[in-house]
Amino acid sequence: MSVQERKERERADRERLIVATARELAEQQGWDAVTTRRLAERIEYSQPVLYSHFRGKREIIGAVALEGAAEMAASLRAATAAAEGPRGRVAALARTYLDFAARNPAVYEAMFQLDGGLAFAREDTPEPLKDAFAALLESLGEVAGEGVHPGLFTETFWAALHGLATLTKAGRLPPEYTEQRTRLLVERLAVIAS
Repeated sequence: MSVQERKERERADRERLIVATARELAEQQGWDAVTTRRLAERIEYSQPVLYSHFRGKREIIGAVALEGAAEMAASLRAATAAAEGPRGRVAALARTYLDFAARNPAVYEAMFQLDGGLAFAREDTPEPLKDAFAALLESLGEVAGEGVHPGLFTETFWAALHGLATLTKAGRLPPEYTEQRTRLLVERLAVIAS
């Protein structure tokens, strides 16, 4: 391995460590606790080293969001691949989405609520975000219904899931009814062709 390759590997390792530490700190104490000073202390590097990877907290949030989007896409695909039939895939997708949001609240917040400097629904949208949407569209597009644009249906279904996840996390919706809400959403919105 050349010196340049070793330096690039070390740089990538440091970057992964920064992102993992920010994510861990955010999950434990919330995003307000994530500062470059605290990250530098936890990973035992100086603040200038952090700034050589990320210009600030906003970019760190963006990196966590991209990592989360890739994880969500993989989870959604795994769940829908194991489900039977269109309605089964949509139900698995909805449950998996809500479970991901509940198990990873800081990551979910980075993905959809905080400013990570990422573009959504544009040509320059980063690939992990596009792929997460594609993972939704793969199952939801087949149940959009006749004459309904699959992308618009996916956006609407996603918005409903996001609302359920956000309101449940905020304590506005009792979590014990999550399964009933999920079933209602799937049964009322997913059109299964006969």
